[in-house]
Amino acid sequence: MFMIRGSLSGDLCEDLCVGGLVEYQRCLYYENGKKVMEARWRGNRVILKSKLENFSSYEPLGLLDYQEAGEELSALDVVFYATLEVKEEGGGRNGSLSGLWGQNLKLREKSYSRADLGSLWALLQQEEYTFLRVLQDLSPHVARVLGSCGHFYAVEFLSAGHTWDQNLFSMDEASAPRAPGQAAGSGGWSSRLMVHRVALSFMDMVQHFDNDFTHRLHLCDVKPENFGIRKDLTVVAIDVDMAFFEPKMRDILEQNCSSDDDCNFFDCWSRCEPDRRRCSPHRRNTNLQVICEKIFRPWFSPTLLGAKAGLPLQVELQRAVQDCSETDGGADDEGGARRVHQRLLAVLRALLQEEVAPEDRKWTKDETEHVHTALNF
Repeated sequence: MFMIRGSLSGDLCEDLCVGGLVEYQRCLYYENGKKVMEARWRGNRVILKSKLENFSSYEPLGLLDYQEAGEELSALDVVFYATLEVKEEGGGRNGSLSGLWGQNLKLREKSYSRADLGSLWALLQQEEYTFLRVLQDLSPHVARVLGSCGHFYAVEFLSAGHTWDQNLFSMDEASAPRAPGQAAGSGGWSSRLMVHRVALSFMDMVQHFDNDFTHRLHLCDVKPENFGIRKDLTVVAIDVDMAFFEPKMRDILEQNCSSDDDCNFFDCWSRCEPDRRRCSPHRRNTNLQVICEKIFRPWFSPTLLGAKAGLPLQVELQRAVQDCSETDGGADDEGGARRVHQRLLAVLRALLQEEVAPEDRKWTKDETEHVHTALNF
């Protein structure tokens, strides 16, 4: 795409357009204008994304019509317009302009050019970018935004899950943490043990999204392909086009209906209220229920466990996962949801303790019991 020099801005532009330090690798997704590519930026693998292929496809900012050529805008103008856009997301917390755009703006003092504002406005029209930026410093469970140029932004590269992989996620690049004093290479964790750690990270993510923001965050498209695993086995949401905070979730769910089937929005379900012939604005299932059904059940099925499937803790885990996937636990039964969460968490922790080496158990127990510490703001 041909662009006039100086019409785009961002902390990725210099390396992309001048330095040649961003190298295209392959196209991962291209449909209805949305483009997702793998690239190398200064030798590191990254993902480049844009909701629309061309910069000109984004709605221009009307404020620029009143700006004279060469004139720069004050920070107050930019913050005002950016804040309006963020509020549309119904997000968890207020974010500063520099937080929304990155280091490029943190170095600025007073004013921004047309290229700065036009590029930022194109980014703010992409719900996923705004979502990731708002949560950037608040959650370890969302992909990190590394930079941007114009309407394209770069996020950290993480291998997505796959339904055809019996473990759902590749553990090849994972690096199991060692106990204090343990030498490198002195023993590795089994793939099943790493699965249990990843499952605990899923549980941590659910707890975090349900409780640690101003509004609950709903995941309406739960599948392995939408999550990645960092080397430390942290679960990361890498595709959040279908993630919504509570106010927006209610708007989506409250539609006309004749039966409950009309009230299902992908993985977020509501109930039809016959007297109003409208779907309830309250979700009747939960993030955890969907994760239990679509992630945990395949992981912990007797077929994959083989001979271990009959062990007491494995049997208890299978029962807990089944109860979890069959318990709505939405607005009508939040107490039931908490009990399911606590039971599943207890079984996973017990399995983790059972499978690690005896000399590492105290260290692992301390770690799992403090899994939420960093998330208590």
